[in-house]
Amino acid sequence: MSAFRVEVGPDGVALLLMDIPGEPVNTLRGSFQEDFEEVFGKIAEDPAVKAVVLASGKPESFVVGADIEMLQRIQTQAEATALSRGAQAAMSRVEQLGKRKPIVAALHGPALGGGLELALACNYRIATDSPRTQLGLPEVQLGLLPAAGGTQRLPALIGIAHSLDIILAGKSVRPAKARKLGLVDEVVPRAILRDVARRRALELAKGELRPQRTKLDLKGGLPRILRSMADAEVLQTVALEENPVGRRILFQQARKALQAKTHGHYPAPEKALEAVRVGVEKGPEEGYRTEASLFGELLVGDVSRRLVEIFFATQELKKDSGVDDPSVKPRPVNKVAMLGAGLMGAGIAYVTADAGIPVRLKDKDDAALGRGLKQIAAILEERVKRRRLTRRERDEKLALVTVATDYSGMKTADVVIEAVFEDLKVKQAVLREVEREAPNAIFASNTSSLPIGKIAEPAERPDKVIGMHFFSPVNKMPLLEVVRASKTSSETVATIVALGKKIGKTVIVVNDGVGFYTSRILLPYMNEASHILSEGAAVEDIDKALVDFGFPVGPMQLMDEVGIDVGAKVAHILEEAFGERVKAPAGFEKLVENGRLGRKAKKGFYLYGESGSKEKVVDRTVYELLPGGQRRHSPPQNEIAERCVLQMVNEAALCLAEGILRSARDGDIGAIFGLGWPPFRGGPFRYADSLGAAQVVEKLRRWQDKFGARFSPAPLLQDLAKSGGRFHKG
Repeated sequence: MSAFRVEVGPDGVALLLMDIPGEPVNTLRGSFQEDFEEVFGKIAEDPAVKAVVLASGKPESFVVGADIEMLQRIQTQAEATALSRGAQAAMSRVEQLGKRKPIVAALHGPALGGGLELALACNYRIATDSPRTQLGLPEVQLGLLPAAGGTQRLPALIGIAHSLDIILAGKSVRPAKARKLGLVDEVVPRAILRDVARRRALELAKGELRPQRTKLDLKGGLPRILRSMADAEVLQTVALEENPVGRRILFQQARKALQAKTHGHYPAPEKALEAVRVGVEKGPEEGYRTEASLFGELLVGDVSRRLVEIFFATQELKKDSGVDDPSVKPRPVNKVAMLGAGLMGAGIAYVTADAGIPVRLKDKDDAALGRGLKQIAAILEERVKRRRLTRRERDEKLALVTVATDYSGMKTADVVIEAVFEDLKVKQAVLREVEREAPNAIFASNTSSLPIGKIAEPAERPDKVIGMHFFSPVNKMPLLEVVRASKTSSETVATIVALGKKIGKTVIVVNDGVGFYTSRILLPYMNEASHILSEGAAVEDIDKALVDFGFPVGPMQLMDEVGIDVGAKVAHILEEAFGERVKAPAGFEKLVENGRLGRKAKKGFYLYGESGSKEKVVDRTVYELLPGGQRRHSPPQNEIAERCVLQMVNEAALCLAEGILRSARDGDIGAIFGLGWPPFRGGPFRYADSLGAAQVVEKLRRWQDKFGARFSPAPLLQDLAKSGGRFHKG
């Protein structure tokens, strides 16, 4: 069946609707080239058609990009390059028709990837002012680049600098920003989108409308890639985009910024930059050839394969209820109560209210509640400044948060989340109070290490006790680790998973145990970094080794961010459960005694500037508290990274074998979205598969011979090494 429907009106305007049968959204599928040739060929030959309005037959989206499953089936670089050339030809078909019969793209909802490239091939673009409407080229997020002409048409339309901002970051823009950039020509209410598009199509056909566009308009703000440059240099560069000197400065600056950000691990942005550069300097035809060739290289590369695997894993999780029984349905959650208005509690209250769910926030006194409300208001105000929210929308969301210093207003809560002090007796006392004050509510603990079963011991209704492990900052970190204790009911699990998805989180469900999954695999990683530091390595060398491996920050900086005192408390809990294997090196207790709590105390392994400042320098006086003193001798970077990473991989294998994890998929997603594991390496299980279990075991045993039992290979890894098996099948 055709993906297009054509309705020709008496005014000579053809309404061309893209509507793939049986699918919730439009994607560019394997047959799209033939479909384009057929439908646009018929329109070209129809004398009754004077102009075209291209719109979507789907109510809430335009075209969301290429069919990822189609891309995944491609096995060779030649196939991938041919696919790109075919897509370019299809868009050229649209563009050529537009020279005879103008085409207006009517955009509502996401117009992403190939969807935006299709719109770029049209003569005129109109978007709705709906918050659902967004335009972007997100291909680099899958390790790819725009392959249907996007690297050529976008710079020609809005200029090099703003195009690089969109292409290299893979971020989408809202309608108002798109209008300022010149990406769309008009923004209108949804109700009149097609009517306005039809009028503009006729005006274009009659020559009454001649769009006036400038590529150098900075009203949309400076592109991100230029913000690090001096003001004079920015203005000179943007003003001279058509000048070889200005272009050279611009591309050099963009390449420098990319390398600082990706450390060479993600080839797609640099190859996209190259495709743009070639098109600008050598002409569009050479640019199209380069785009297709580089797309072919990327699609069959390991980085894209890993990122696509992550994409499919997250799509699967969106459909996963968290329980195996499909008959179990979640309870509706119409109100949430939040106990604790600190950093975590206020963050959880914010994401809940942002999802439209009323929140009752409780803390010990008005001052604590005031600080929590201030934090929530600050996040909302920042979104207003970025024009993600109107002031009215901000006020509506803030009104969903009410406060109290007692349990008043909580009796009708469907879920009560606690984020109180990380102490078992304190959490048990809070549980008893909640069961008395909100008898029908699910009790969810935001603990990072305490077993949920232990917390639930005094519960009258242990089936309604569950863990909700959020990550800080809650409004930015995407993962929610839901922890199921032995007595937690399936309905409770399904309800909390559904709530997690509603508040915008990627949710994994793990079984109960000390440290659950994420905290448990993080501790050996951090411990190994601490051992390396105690052996005499420098703080900055340890962090650099793991950043070069692909983590966003190194383990020493991460300890400072989390809080060295908090890390010590979690380490003590895990050491009680797992013994010498996770024991921290001697002497680290001196750091807390010395007041080195990390960023919050302005000193830890680093010294920090004023609040909010990102500036930090290694505090070399910390070495006086550690073995080795001031003289530091670091091992090779690859050894530092290998020791830390293998500890995480080994612990992940133990978690899978013990049933803490439901699947290797969940383990990879948890490490990537919760702990910053490098996405291009696919997660600890994909990484182990890429090396082969036999090689992982061999490396672990080599370190075991040198450092002892903490490197003992997990039995599951040893079994896979013997059988040649993998964590991920296929």
